[in-house]
Amino acid sequence: MQSNGYQSGFGNEFATEAVPGALPQGQNSPQKVAHGLYAEHLSGTAFTAPRGQNRRSWLYRIRPAVMHGRFAAYKSATGDAFHNEFEEGPVPPDQLRWNPLPPPEAQGVDFVDGLYTMAGNGSAAAQHGIGIHLYAANASMRGRFFYDADGELLIVPQQGRLHIATEFGVLDVEPQEIAVIPRGIRFRVELPDGASRGYVCENFGALLRLPDLGPIGSNGLANPRDFLTPNAAYEDEEGEFELIAKFQGHLWRAPINHSPLDVVAWHGNYAPYKYDLRRFNTIGSISYDHPDPSIFTVLTSPSDTHGTANIDFVIFPPRWLVMQHTFRPPWFHRNIASEFMGLVHGAYDAKAEGFVPGGASLHNSMSGHGPDAETFDKASNADLSKPHVITDTMAFMFETRAVIRPTRQALEAAHRQRDYQDCWTGLRKHFSPPA
Repeated sequence: MQSNGYQSGFGNEFATEAVPGALPQGQNSPQKVAHGLYAEHLSGTAFTAPRGQNRRSWLYRIRPAVMHGRFAAYKSATGDAFHNEFEEGPVPPDQLRWNPLPPPEAQGVDFVDGLYTMAGNGSAAAQHGIGIHLYAANASMRGRFFYDADGELLIVPQQGRLHIATEFGVLDVEPQEIAVIPRGIRFRVELPDGASRGYVCENFGALLRLPDLGPIGSNGLANPRDFLTPNAAYEDEEGEFELIAKFQGHLWRAPINHSPLDVVAWHGNYAPYKYDLRRFNTIGSISYDHPDPSIFTVLTSPSDTHGTANIDFVIFPPRWLVMQHTFRPPWFHRNIASEFMGLVHGAYDAKAEGFVPGGASLHNSMSGHGPDAETFDKASNADLSKPHVITDTMAFMFETRAVIRPTRQALEAAHRQRDYQDCWTGLRKHFSPPA
């Protein structure tokens, strides 16, 4: 399957066909679809969801999605590292940080087998919460396809490009770009650059959308036109393949005798998309104080409480810091929300060392965190008459109102930095009250 270009816009009603005349005119499901295709309806929200929130697409495909063998439990070649088992045991309030996920020891580890669960909350059954995963792969998916029935997948590559062939068309995604694969959509991941690693947020809650801008006005942050959805591109292949499904926190495998990426045409607004984080229009203070990180929100999944999120996807891109009489890096803080951070590229301005590309940190609700001692000293004595231009960086954060529960394997991992808290031991007492 080759890329056939993209369509621009977020949540738009798209219509695309890889074969002229494949899309029916005037109705969605005619008695006989052109070219001998099958019509299939894919719903991403309840049928009765408000029109502005309703997400669904019509697919015109060579074979309907029902055609596959029986599912059986599947255990990946790397064990059961990909799961949703983060609801048991106590959660330490410690600040946590990890080095990058080590590369697979075995050869032939693809995207699915290379997924490693770090943390999460809620559940697919309850339809709220998130799963946070890393991936490290050294092989393309061959003869197999995957879909997640539990939630939509926000994929953040950190090393190596991803060629993601989906039912709807192709997404070519490189580091500093993201891809979102909606719940239930089947896809295959190929690795054009060989070994690859990155981050995945599995969203069990409301679909990701653009945040409201409020007083910012009508422009800024991520612009809808910069989100790209693929044009139709299909595979007409027969053979012995396998379909891997994630359903209710477990993996299943079924034989399938054809490629399920056989959608010749589609229309609707429930589809995969990608976005280049470098196109983000950053908003910041030009007077004093350091604004809340909510001004860096790219996408949000709202919760049932207004003003709080099931998950916010926030980035810290290149930007100018010009605030006067201000400690310019992120200040020391404690939040009711919980933060899982990753670094895609460069260095993060709030840490001098230890937080590296491919690494991660977790600061849970009300756990204090902020700049390390070296960063604090440097920023406290900086020349504020000059702007601080932060370049060559891309950090991100998965922020949620609920506690993010680390998995046992993440807590016990060899790549966990057990000395992380030492980065604050150099902070000195400066208090000097007047005599």
